[in-house]
Amino acid sequence: MRKIWVLAGALALAGCNKPADNKGTTATGSTASPSSGSPTSPQTDDQKTLYALGLSIGRSIGTFSLTPDELEYVKAGMSAQAKGEKTAVELAEWGPKIQMLAMARQSAKASGEKEKGKAFLENAAKEEGAVKTESGMVYKELTPGTGAQPTTSDIVKVNYRGTLIDGKEFDSSYKRNEPAAFPLNGVIKCWTEGVAKMKVGGKSRLVCPSDIAYGDRGAPPDIAAGATLVFEVELLDVKPGLAPPNPAMPMNTPGVPPPGKSAIPPSQMGKPPPGSAPTK
Repeated sequence: MRKIWVLAGALALAGCNKPADNKGTTATGSTASPSSGSPTSPQTDDQKTLYALGLSIGRSIGTFSLTPDELEYVKAGMSAQAKGEKTAVELAEWGPKIQMLAMARQSAKASGEKEKGKAFLENAAKEEGAVKTESGMVYKELTPGTGAQPTTSDIVKVNYRGTLIDGKEFDSSYKRNEPAAFPLNGVIKCWTEGVAKMKVGGKSRLVCPSDIAYGDRGAPPDIAAGATLVFEVELLDVKPGLAPPNPAMPMNTPGVPPPGKSAIPPSQMGKPPPGSAPTK
């Protein structure tokens, strides 16, 4: 929600000042020359940067799950604010309601995702060799391991692939060609529980309900609120007793990948660094 308030604050601040006449200038302040670019096909550096601004704003309001008609209202408000025109509503009055709407939309979306996830989990639990644990996770060993079995205080090294229940991949250490290493008690609960059941050399599938993954917050833009996640994990190595009891891990921030975009929840804007893993 913080990003939504940052956006609202920026618009409010802009409303206190008359927009500067920057027609015909570039980001460097020089006079712009005509170009053949268009809103759907930016050509110059400035056009591409402005398009990126739109992408950034679009990502920040993804929580609202806007319909095409609703998006028109957002465009109208942005246009009026940017042009310094008289607005249809007062930001001071209606701005505080932005967070309430976002929370309501996020809650509704999470409920829908949980319903879809529930059916997926039930089917996954029926597969031969699958076990549904008390936490709700469905664990299935794909390849038996013969090496060491980690405890939650260990640091593990893994390769993994994370997907949504529709099969869409949101993270893969295989694609980065670099395994991830992390303290087992510093990742999402589903990973802590599931990987602790494995032995080095083994490969397993973890189907994680949202309650032990990213919850109602999700990990936008890749993982929706309430989403059930599927991970295939290959345990490569274990370093015993090196992880502190409760390691301080950075809080996840919407707008980045998670145990997915790196089998690890988001911790900053953009893609997570190579070798990361799903964090709490």
